[in-house]
Amino acid sequence: MANELGDYRSRALDRGVSLLLYLVVRGILQPFFHVYFRMRRLGMEHVPKNGPVIFAANHRSFLDPFVIATLTRRPVYYVAKKELFAHPVAGWLLNRLGAFPIDRGAGDQRAMETARRILERGDCVVIFPEGTRTRPGPLGRPRRGVGRLALQTGAPVVPVAVFGTEAVRRGWRIRPHRVTLRCGRALSFPRVENPTPAEAAAVTARIWACVVLQWDWLGGKMPERHQAPVTVARQPVAVS
Repeated sequence: MANELGDYRSRALDRGVSLLLYLVVRGILQPFFHVYFRMRRLGMEHVPKNGPVIFAANHRSFLDPFVIATLTRRPVYYVAKKELFAHPVAGWLLNRLGAFPIDRGAGDQRAMETARRILERGDCVVIFPEGTRTRPGPLGRPRRGVGRLALQTGAPVVPVAVFGTEAVRRGWRIRPHRVTLRCGRALSFPRVENPTPAEAAAVTARIWACVVLQWDWLGGKMPERHQAPVTVARQPVAVS
C-alpha cells in the first residue's frame, strides 16, 4: 500500500490532473450543483486568477472538494485520506481529478511535501484544517499543517466557508438542499523555509479565524463563547 500511495503522489507531481477527464467531470457536476443544490458562490473576486493558491475551508461533507473546485477555472489538488485510495478504480479516478493520499495516523510529511511542491509550481491546493469532517454543530479545531504550508510556500490563502453540504446526504440519498460558499480576502504571509511550531500555529489561527468569520456570516453555528481563542491541534491536514 505504501508504494501505491507514493505512486499516486508522484503522479500528482509529475503528470497532474487528467485535463480531459477533469473538464468532463466538472462540466457535469457544476451545472448539477447550480440546479440541484442551488449553489451560491460569494466573494469570488477574492480568488487569485493565477499563481499558487491555498483554499482553506471547513469540512462537512464528501462533496466539499467538488464544490470548492468551482471557485476557480483552474484544476485544484487536494489531500485525501489514504483509505479513499484502497479500491484501485476509486484511487485511479480521484488521483486523476487532483487528489493525492495522506496517512493521517503516521504524521505523513510526504503528503505535505507533495502539496508544497504543487504550490511551488503555481497550482491550487485545497486544505481542510480540521483534518476530517466535522458535523454537525460549530466548526472543529484547526491543525497547524495549513499554517506551515502557507509559510513554506508564501502562497496566498483564501479562507472559505462551505455551508449546507452536511444536509445533502441522507444515507445513500442525495437530496436537494441549498449549498453556499463564501470566500474571504486572500491572506498573505512572509515565506519561511523552516517555520517553528509556534509560527505555524499562529498562522493557522489567523487563517482559521477568517474561515470562522465567513462561516458566521453564512449563519453557521458558533461556539458558546464567540470570542473564544482558536486552539490549534498538532496533526496534519486531510480530506475525509
